[in-house]
Amino acid sequence: MSEAAGKTIADMPWIATAPLFLVFCGDHRRMRRIAELRGRPFPNDTLDMFMNAAVDAGLVLQNFITAAAALGLGCCPISVVRNHVEKLSEMLELPPAVFPVAGLTVGYPAQPGWISMRLPPSVTVHTDRYDDRDLPAALDAYDRRREARHATPPDKQRYTDRYGVAELYGWSEDKARQYSVPERHNFGPFIRRHGFELA
Repeated sequence: MSEAAGKTIADMPWIATAPLFLVFCGDHRRMRRIAELRGRPFPNDTLDMFMNAAVDAGLVLQNFITAAAALGLGCCPISVVRNHVEKLSEMLELPPAVFPVAGLTVGYPAQPGWISMRLPPSVTVHTDRYDDRDLPAALDAYDRRREARHATPPDKQRYTDRYGVAELYGWSEDKARQYSVPERHNFGPFIRRHGFELA
C-alpha cells in the first residue's frame, strides 16, 4: 500500500518509503446496512452522520498514534489523502458511504525526532466563551518564537511568485499562503457522489 499510495501522493515521498501506510476512513455504510438488515427506515443521511463518521475515524487515528508512540514507533498524519480522494477510494475499493479521512505513515524513526512548537493555549483554549481578541499579538509572538527555533529558508516559503519572500515567514504566514489558493474543492462533490446528501 505504501508504494502505491506514494505514487498517488507524489509530493510526499516519505509515504512510499514508510514501512506502513494506513488510511483511516469514515464509515457510514455500516449503519445503513444495519437498518437495511433489520428492515428499518434510515432517514438520517445528514451532515451530522457524516460528522460522526469523520470524528470517529479521527479518534481511532489519535488512539493508534498514542499506542504506536508507546511502542517507540513514529507516526505522521497525512491529511493530503483528501486531495487524492477519488484515486485512493478506487485503490482501496471503498463502497458508497465510506471515505478517506486521513493517512498515517508508521515506522521506527531513522533519526531522533523533534516536536514542532504548538500554538499557545491562549489561542486554542477558550473558557466559557470564544474569545480571540488577543489573536494578532499571540500569533505574532508564536511566529517569532517558532522562527527563532526553526527558521524557514526562502526556498521553502510558499507561493513566492505571488507573495514574494517574507523576512519573517512564520507559521501564520505559511498557513495564510497555503489557504489563499483553492484546496480540496473536489472533496464535497466526491462525498455527495459517494452516497451522502448532507441534508
